[in-house]
Amino acid sequence: MTPIKPSNTSRACRTLLTLSLGLTAVTGCSVAPLPALKPPAPEAWRNAPSPLAPARPDLNRWWQAFNDPELDTLVDQALQNNLDVAAAVERLRAARVLSQHAQAPYLPSLGVKTHDAISPDTSSSYFLIGFDAQWELPLFGARQSADRIAEGNQALVAADLRSVQVSLVAEVTRQWVELRSAQQAERALTAIRDAQQEKLALLRVREQLGLAPHADVADAEAELARAERQLSAPQQQIQRHVQQLALLAGRPGPDPRWLKPGPQPALGQWQLNSVPADLLRTRPEITNAEAEVLVAAGELGMSRADIYPHLSLGASLQWSLNIASNRKHTPNGNSIFSAGPGISIPLFDWGQRVATARAKGHLLQAAVLAYRQAVLQGVAEAEIALSDLEQTRLREHASRQAQRATQTHLEALQHRARLGLMSPLELTTANVQALQTMQQADSASTERDIAYIALYKALGGAPLPNPTLKDAD
Repeated sequence: MTPIKPSNTSRACRTLLTLSLGLTAVTGCSVAPLPALKPPAPEAWRNAPSPLAPARPDLNRWWQAFNDPELDTLVDQALQNNLDVAAAVERLRAARVLSQHAQAPYLPSLGVKTHDAISPDTSSSYFLIGFDAQWELPLFGARQSADRIAEGNQALVAADLRSVQVSLVAEVTRQWVELRSAQQAERALTAIRDAQQEKLALLRVREQLGLAPHADVADAEAELARAERQLSAPQQQIQRHVQQLALLAGRPGPDPRWLKPGPQPALGQWQLNSVPADLLRTRPEITNAEAEVLVAAGELGMSRADIYPHLSLGASLQWSLNIASNRKHTPNGNSIFSAGPGISIPLFDWGQRVATARAKGHLLQAAVLAYRQAVLQGVAEAEIALSDLEQTRLREHASRQAQRATQTHLEALQHRARLGLMSPLELTTANVQALQTMQQADSASTERDIAYIALYKALGGAPLPNPTLKDAD
């Protein structure tokens, strides 16, 4: 620092102002270019079904296609009360607070310090107070690079929040569908068990009359035991699903209303009203990869700025007060002001800084490639989910046809039984077959519902993050 007399303060200020304006003019120099992201996404879905005319669920509230008010309420409660979502929101608030101060290292700083000093000849002691100001200039793209890093880190946290939301909505919907499916299976298996009990009772009567061998009775007993064993599986699943729903909804225990059997959510027909390009807006993995590119570009810019000299402006004002002296006449209350530029030039570690910048360049290219891979991965998962959904639709259609045919056959047998043309035992066997066919059709519907959920999870479907989210105090 070069000392300047108090009378020259105004001239020094003008010099500092001129110098700062000149240096600020080159703050954007050498900023690392942000690569253009060209996602290799197709223009249309290859496995999408032909356009239909039903309701069109969007990516934001796709679960409403099930037309289940209880499910809609449960999803809303989970989004409000789930602890993982709440933690992700707090992380986003923290990132927003920090991003608002990304330029803080490049703002002028002011420091105040005091200390006591004794003259070398131990004749006097002084109390010193000083004011120091320092301003490191964000030259060579450092300012823009710092903004990129802050923006990228905030985008990473926002993508994490959306990922949590997507997984939560998909898991809540899947658990609810499987809960209703287990309740329907319990009802069907209970009816099958009752029919097996009736069949066994009829066979025992026929055995007593000498009209049926004991082997038929033993087979009926084995079928009843198998029906009892199969009935325990859905009961176990029901308890598991309601507990998982309570966990997802942030509740200490399940809602008793969930245990009341209800109809299985009916998906019906549907139409995919999105294009592959929507993945870039909704799929959290792609948003995360894009944010990684932004952070990598910012780190590359910072490493390039470190290659060049660091310039700063500084000023200080020191004032002394004599507090003890062995002399009769000692000056008291003296002050001095100094100001001037500072420069830090990398010399011996310059090669290492250049190598760091080159390494950051390779990491940026790796982030770009990872972004393109994320897009390809998203398209592949969506295409697979579309194919699975179509195949499960075909299986459900075939199962429902078999159910209707079996039910028609059962009704014909019931008519014959009322006319006395067949025995109640034969009717019981047909009734069991009809119940089993119905259970298989319900299972096929559940598979289709799960495939639908997997599709919208692959597409990144979830409520869009609230743009009015306020930063925490």
